[in-house]
Order: sequence, then C-alpha cells, then structure tokens
Amino acid sequence: MRHTISTVMESIGTLIKEELAKQERSVSWFARKLSCDRSNIYRLFQKHSIDTALLARISVILQRDFFKELSGNLSVGREENSQRS
Repeated sequence: MRHTISTVMESIGTLIKEELAKQERSVSWFARKLSCDRSNIYRLFQKHSIDTALLARISVILQRDFFKELSGNLSVGREENSQRS
C-alpha cells in the first residue's frame, strides 16, 4: 500500500486547531499572539502546509514541537519503504 505524506498524517491546520482546543485557548487569543486577524486563523486551520517560520512561531506560542511530529511521520514512510525492499 503506497502512502503519501497527506494520507500518513493529519493536515498541519488540523493539528494546530486540535492543540488550541486541547489548551482551551480561543481563536481570538491565538490571533492576538500571532498578530493577525481571526479570519486568518480560520484559514490556517484549513491548510495542509504552512511556512516554516510561521510554524516555528506557532510552536513557541502553543509550546508544542510540530516539527518533531511532522518529521516523525516522515520516518514512518521510510520504514514502510525499507520493509518492501
């Protein structure tokens, strides 16, 4: 079974939205922390990929290492490929 990055993991926007809910933080709070409008946050939740500088800021604000999680998902794909060889 062949997996693409998008089938192996949730979209980054979904992960961010879930973390915000887990921390019981509002969209308004998050928008203030990112210095942007709430509508931008709702658009962010729909994204499958974002700029790394923005992801770094979000990781600091939410105190969650999204980079580590995303790179961990990549290693799963490598393991599947090596098992087929």
